[in-house]
Amino acid sequence: MTNKYYSPQGGLPPQTQIMTDRAMFTDAYAVIPKGTYSDIVTSFLPFWTGMRMWVIARPMSGFAETFSHYIVELTSGGGSDRPEDDEEAQAVLFVTAGSLRVTCEGKEQVLDTGGYAYLPAGSRWSVHNPTNETTTFHWIRKAYQAVDGLDHPEAFFTNESALDPIPMSDTNGAWATTRFVDPSDLRHDFHVNIVTFQPGGLIPFAETHVMEHGLYVLEGKAVYRLNQDWVEVEAGDYMWLRAFCPQACYAGGPGQFKYLLYKDVNRHMPL
Repeated sequence: MTNKYYSPQGGLPPQTQIMTDRAMFTDAYAVIPKGTYSDIVTSFLPFWTGMRMWVIARPMSGFAETFSHYIVELTSGGGSDRPEDDEEAQAVLFVTAGSLRVTCEGKEQVLDTGGYAYLPAGSRWSVHNPTNETTTFHWIRKAYQAVDGLDHPEAFFTNESALDPIPMSDTNGAWATTRFVDPSDLRHDFHVNIVTFQPGGLIPFAETHVMEHGLYVLEGKAVYRLNQDWVEVEAGDYMWLRAFCPQACYAGGPGQFKYLLYKDVNRHMPL
């Protein structure tokens, strides 16, 4: 069954709409609500056709430190044969609407909704929308931190539907994680997972740890603790959490709550 995940549609609010919103930017976290994905905040890149994108995280002082996160929209036939100009940048692509044809080092794969691609740093890859409909995908980039004695990870393609979510201990499946990379594979220096809470599921303590997080809500709604605040979030919202920012979650329903999660892993802390 095709997943129905939230994808921005652009547009512009009417002049009659009030300006009060849930957008927040603090020293410890940020919340970018889905209502901010308007036509006037889109970005464009060289060597692309039929594309626009929303930048929802980028390295900057007081914000994301390890990664950038784009939501890319491609019209029919749109794409690029030269999408990446940084030899050190690795990427994860995750499709939320439509289909995406990805070619990496001569290997081609068409990703449908829920499709996932890992593209190593320095690889030659391209993306195109082969359909008559609009395609939307997430593009998460991170500079690869090579380690002497460890091989670089290779490219791979999969789909969320091909993987079984792994329940967290003592939750009876109320909280589960879909892992696209084996946590014991130390070649990878970041993970992009899908976290799912069933109605009533929760993170029952304030998680406080070194990973930087980016969370894009794919489906449902919940209240999420960010530092000292409880914030209501829904499909299409984005949250950034700096290292050690306390977090917790309560998914009250009525449906499941699901988000795409970035975190940096498996490397020494830079000194």
